Amino acid sequence: MPTDFEFKMSVLRDEVAWRLFSRYARDVVSLEHIRPLAEAICRECQGLPLAIVTMGAAMRGKTKPELWNHALNQLRRSVPCAAGIEELLYNPLKWSYDSLEGKDLKNCFLYCSLFPEDFSIDISELVWCWLAEGLIDERENYEDFFSRGITLIENLKDSCLLEDGSWEGTVKMHDVVRDVSIWIASSCSEDGSKSLVRSGNGLKEISATELSNSLKRVSFMNNDLERLPNDSVIQCSKASTLLLQDNPGLDRVPVRFLEGFGALRLLMNISGTRIKSLPDSLLQLDDLHALLLSNCKDLEELPPLERLNKLQVLDLSRTGIRELPRGLEQLSNLRHLNLGETHQLKVVQAGVISKLSNLEVLDLSDNGYIWKVKGAVKEEEACFEELQCLERLHVLSIRLIPRYTPHDTIISWINRLKAFIIVIGWECIPYSLPALQDYRSGAQRCVVIGRIDLLGVQSGWWWSSASDLCLRSCQGLNGMLQDLVINSVGRSFIYLKKLEISYSDSSFQTRGRASQYDLLPNLEELSLIRMTGVESISELVNHLGLRFQRLKTILVIACSKMKYLLSLGNSNIRTMPNLEAIQVRCCSKLEELFNYLPLQNMAPDPITPKLQKLELRNLPKLRNLCSDEKTWPDIDQVEVINCNLLGIEQK
Repeated sequence: MPTDFEFKMSVLRDEVAWRLFSRYARDVVSLEHIRPLAEAICRECQGLPLAIVTMGAAMRGKTKPELWNHALNQLRRSVPCAAGIEELLYNPLKWSYDSLEGKDLKNCFLYCSLFPEDFSIDISELVWCWLAEGLIDERENYEDFFSRGITLIENLKDSCLLEDGSWEGTVKMHDVVRDVSIWIASSCSEDGSKSLVRSGNGLKEISATELSNSLKRVSFMNNDLERLPNDSVIQCSKASTLLLQDNPGLDRVPVRFLEGFGALRLLMNISGTRIKSLPDSLLQLDDLHALLLSNCKDLEELPPLERLNKLQVLDLSRTGIRELPRGLEQLSNLRHLNLGETHQLKVVQAGVISKLSNLEVLDLSDNGYIWKVKGAVKEEEACFEELQCLERLHVLSIRLIPRYTPHDTIISWINRLKAFIIVIGWECIPYSLPALQDYRSGAQRCVVIGRIDLLGVQSGWWWSSASDLCLRSCQGLNGMLQDLVINSVGRSFIYLKKLEISYSDSSFQTRGRASQYDLLPNLEELSLIRMTGVESISELVNHLGLRFQRLKTILVIACSKMKYLLSLGNSNIRTMPNLEAIQVRCCSKLEELFNYLPLQNMAPDPITPKLQKLELRNLPKLRNLCSDEKTWPDIDQVEVINCNLLGIEQK
């Protein structure tokens, strides 16, 4: 429909949902022994009117608590619980599923039901699962198949079969939609295959009788499993997916258990368990495409992996491994290797990772091995230069030695990457690997410099290659900025969009010449955190010639000497046309946000015409926001806490 505006129809609030349920269930819900059960069933409907009306009508007149208990248990197991539920509730919702175009999109939808109720599914993880399951063409490169995955997700959201998750980069299913998905996957999917979904049910053990050759996908994630069946032969020869993650009491995978899953493509996921080792029967899974073991902190060693030659995804992040698995270099089809936060990994042998010619995503962040240049490592240890052999690499996260200066060939290779996080120095900074959202909003290219002396360091490649730059706990900032101006004559750093400078006593006051033009013309976010020597952002603005024409966010925290954010009388800035948010916290000497010099003419236009959010916290000397009343004509959200001297007349 060619509508002018689109409004999201949200589900009913709890009190409205209860009134609607009571209208259809009638007086029975007022009975003392029925009311708690009725309220629980109403909550299971999650505010969906169709579910509320159908369930209320189905339970009308039923006065035995056993019937209500049975209905509640069946709802929690995603099983039609009363006459007419399938026809009146499930079939109408199944129409949305039947309307999906293409078998792959339908299977992608059914796959989402393997996750627990109300579970926010990481989009990046979901797309990799779809790839491993064969729902996305594995012949496409990383950027293309992620774009394809995003398209599938958006199609499902447009059909109201998926919705945004609880945090950015996630999606989830409405509980009733998930119930319908499980019902379809366990009874009437188009290809005749079935799913067994027991996720989030609090199970302590698995019944081997539930596992059969008719199953395509099996999920026991987010339970309290303490052991897996080992006393009988498992018959699950057609299952392609097995999910066991987040069972913190599980410490062993029996040999016979995996022998029953010979067709697995996706052993996803044994993450978040206490397993100490994996059985050799793992090596019999010749078709395995993904092995995800993240957060298995007790896992110190894997069996040789060379037989798993179809493996595309290997996640060993946050495990206890001390060295790379044997046979890793022979996994010629591996596309995603995650070794992030493997703090016990102290040695990486030369010529192992560099032989993974199809690798597209490599996460080496915050592990025990610090990558060095050739000549600074032992002959048998890997150096940073050998990663240039990875011609298909798109995404890299890595930590390098302090004062690392790459040569032109390395810089060219880094610039070819779609996304990267490069940490230089000793600071362990919690930056996560760029993921799916980067292809919607521009890939993240982040350089983090921590706890090093910047004086004399050749920093130009950071500024010219990064979209995000973080300088944390560094000395020599003023000297570096001065060198930057001198060495950048005739060019700007057009890719940099986010700049954070933190934990330093630098003042930004330099004796050298200032730039005559804007060195950061596309800067969108500026953060100054615990900069104890800075009196105003203007000091940085003047030195780098900043105009702030694209700036959207200013964040200032604990800058103890800062007296005002910007002086608009002695800088190139008259207006910040795209600024949307200002957040200032814990600046004990701040008196004013925007300061005009005496006799300085006011700007003809509002300083911040698009400002939407102003947050001011713990600013004991703040008396004035700005002398120009037209500074923020369209502000939408103002939060002021512990700014006791701020005049009541300020708006």
